[in-house]
Formats: sequence, C-alpha cells, structure tokens
Amino acid sequence: MTRRAQVVLGLMAGGALVGATVLQARAVQTGSQVTIATVPAAPSGIAAEGRVVAYPGAEVRVGAERAGRLVRVLVQEGDLVRKGQLLAEIDSDELRAELAEARARVVEAEAEVRLSESTLARRQKLQQERILAVHDLDEATRDFETSRARVETARASVARYEALVAKSRIAAPITGTLVARVVDAGQMVETGDHAFTVADLERLRIEGEAHEADAGGVALGAAVKITADGYPGRSWRGTIEEVPDSVTLRRIKPQDPSRPTDARVLAVKVAFAEPVPLRLGTTVDLRITPSEPR
Repeated sequence: MTRRAQVVLGLMAGGALVGATVLQARAVQTGSQVTIATVPAAPSGIAAEGRVVAYPGAEVRVGAERAGRLVRVLVQEGDLVRKGQLLAEIDSDELRAELAEARARVVEAEAEVRLSESTLARRQKLQQERILAVHDLDEATRDFETSRARVETARASVARYEALVAKSRIAAPITGTLVARVVDAGQMVETGDHAFTVADLERLRIEGEAHEADAGGVALGAAVKITADGYPGRSWRGTIEEVPDSVTLRRIKPQDPSRPTDARVLAVKVAFAEPVPLRLGTTVDLRITPSEPR
C-alpha cells in the first residue's frame, strides 16, 4: 500500500470516529437513548419496632396451686381449650381419704347434736315440773352447744379438704389456645410453678416502641404500616390505639445492632385493622404516619 493510500484510510477512520461522537451527543440532547438512574425513595413515616402480644387478660400463665406430683397431663401445645377445662391433675389420693374422714366426722357430730338436743328438751321439761335441778339443765345446755360447735368444726374441715382437692386440678382460666406447656406427668411441682400458658389468639395487638425524638409525631388513631421479616413483600394495616404520657427505656431488643439498646422510647399500642397471619411474640417493623405539628 502506498503512503497516499494510508493517509486516505486514516482520514476516513478519523471521520467515522467524529461522526459517531456527534451522533452520541445528539442522542443525549434529544433524549432518545438516555438512561436515567433512579434512586429509591426513602420510606416515609416514623420508624418503630414492635412485638405481637395479647390484649390484657387474653394471655394467662397457669400455675400449680399446691405442691405435689402430676398424675395426669391432658393437653398438648396448640390444643383449643375451654374455660374450666381440666389441663392436668396433681396426686390427691391422700387428701381424698382425709376428706372422706372429715365428712364422716360431720355425720357423727350431727348425730351428737340430735342426741344432745333431745336430752336438753327432756331436762327442760323436767325442770319446768321442778323435778330436775338447775345444774343438770345447765349441763344439758352445755352439751348441746358443744355438739353444735363440733358440727361446725367438722364442716370447716370438710371445706378445707375440698379446697385442697380442687387445687389439685389445674384448669384453663379462659377459652383459647394452649400456647405453652412446661410440665409432664410424673413431674413434681411446687405452689406457683408455671405449668401452661393459654391465650385467646383472636385478641392480639402490637406493643410498639418509637424513639423519643419522634414522640411529637405519634398520635392516637394514626395509621400504621406493619411488616415482618418472615413475610417478605407483605404488609398489613393498623392504627395506634394507646399513647402513653411519658417515655420509658427500651424493652424490645432492636433488630438492627447499630441501634442503641438503652434508648428512651414511647411505648405505643397498635390495633390490627385487618386479619393477619402473625403469631404471638413475632417481632415486627412499624411505619407510623406522623401527625401534623401543633
């Protein structure tokens, strides 16, 4: 190739490069092929964390009312139970024997009352006829009063043993779901030991914690968006139904380790505005619609 040809080819390549640059510049100006990078908008609202809990009275820890050995445990976790339903029973054979003995003493004491009453009536008649000394009438009266007191004592003993036998039965205090069982048959329990937890899962809400710096924007009735890690891409609606008058120390451990654990927060209560699949104790994230500044 001659030098002249090489020069011509170089000029042609340079012209092509210039033309491409011009076309790109025009495309930028007309916007025909411009790609604009979008930045996701930051979530709106006041961020808070919360935990699904039961309303007061809708979750009850059931404990043993007396010490003893469990002879029966009749329920499993997840069972639906009715108020008053027997959950477990503590051995009460000895108590039942003592109860039967106490009831027998009541029968015996009542028989003594009838006898002493009859004796008193006869002596009163004899005393009226002046055949019996006053002292003998006083003794009959004393015996009658004593026998009546023995009946009351025996009945009190029966009531005491009946109460102890009743405490041998661990029953459901409310209608709901058995969410925890921590005892087994054959186990020894002490008075007050936790045995079961029963909850009404139809009465759930959220205990939330908003940072004290956001307290001014949290108002009663504010809308709340609820999300949970276990349900990606889903959210539920709620409303704030309780706002305290003071802030407290954080009770819920933050999921973000960078957040301080000793922060002061506003502990709010959030009611669900729709059915949710969230379980009791689930940790959730909240986005509270801030109120207008006053």
